[in-house]
Amino acid sequence: MDGTPDSNVGEADDSDHEASDRDPLVDDLLAGDQRALARVITKIENRSPGYRNLVAELHAHTGDAQVIGITGSPGAGKSTLVDKLAATYRERGETVGVVAVDPSSPYTGGAVLGDRIRMASNVGDMEVFFRSMSARGQLGGLSTATADAVKALDAFGKDRILIETVGAGQNEVDVVKTADTVAVLVQPGSGDDVQMLKAGILEIGDVFVVNKADMDGAERTVAELEEMLHMRESPTKGLDTGHHGFDVPDHPDDPEGNDGDAGDDGIDTNGDHQPWSPEVLKTVAKSGEGVDDLIATFDDHRDYLLESGELERKQRQRYAEEIRTLVRSDIGALANEEIDRLGGIEALAERVRTRETDPYTVADEVVAPIEECVISSRE
Repeated sequence: MDGTPDSNVGEADDSDHEASDRDPLVDDLLAGDQRALARVITKIENRSPGYRNLVAELHAHTGDAQVIGITGSPGAGKSTLVDKLAATYRERGETVGVVAVDPSSPYTGGAVLGDRIRMASNVGDMEVFFRSMSARGQLGGLSTATADAVKALDAFGKDRILIETVGAGQNEVDVVKTADTVAVLVQPGSGDDVQMLKAGILEIGDVFVVNKADMDGAERTVAELEEMLHMRESPTKGLDTGHHGFDVPDHPDDPEGNDGDAGDDGIDTNGDHQPWSPEVLKTVAKSGEGVDDLIATFDDHRDYLLESGELERKQRQRYAEEIRTLVRSDIGALANEEIDRLGGIEALAERVRTRETDPYTVADEVVAPIEECVISSRE
């Protein structure tokens, strides 16, 4: 021994110190304890004291799972399809986490349908973790708690995480903020639902699925969706060319269309990736027909996201929106406290009604102390 201190000793000590400061639930979750995972998600959903520290500590361990959103109108068969997807992933040896976002109870805020049997094919499989969560009144059925639950499942080590949404029409666009890949389900003969897609949900789908394809009207629904996607991507071109059976829109930096030819891998000869063009697939979730093709398309989309750099862009966008949401929520809580200090919202509204003051002046009074604190912290 030459007495020279080991350069790694300090690092190990720091790591041990950080681990000792962590909530034991985090260590148990990272060690694969199913009960710890359930407890963490319960704390997240209930917004129990300390839940934010839990999520913050888990964040460094996330980023490996593929997160897939399954959305669409009620009755399209989302639950049955999620069940079959989970079973098929398990057959491939992959672990699965499922977050099913149910309507909120007007009395408790909990999930109205939380006790129903949703995963019949996977009962008893410890590698499929299923959680039914309340939408808590959030548009699109996704609350911040749902996004945090996905992080917990990701940190736990789940390979695939499936989010099944309530199915509230165009407000389902909220699913994009949490999922890497979004599948929109439509059932045959749902002409009104297909037309509704034009209002916004059409824009979020990476894959469109005509489920219950053994019913009459399936081919017509497929044709309607393909036509709508074609019009979305390139209203002036034909349907007979392009990636995944659709024309690819002109490159934004090359409106003349001289941006190279796309090969089979979706990459231009000049090295640029073509935008992803959504596929329209048919499934019969009850029997499992078409599920393998759907999973293959999910895999293709994952490869596209990784190879094109689109996954990194989506993640930056997602975290930017999450930061804004949390900041707005925290500042809103501070503002509510200040409103209470000034006599409460009803008293302030009455002062506005009687023309003693106006809404802008009240808002200035509420925000002023917060603004002063922010400015003073800069100095």
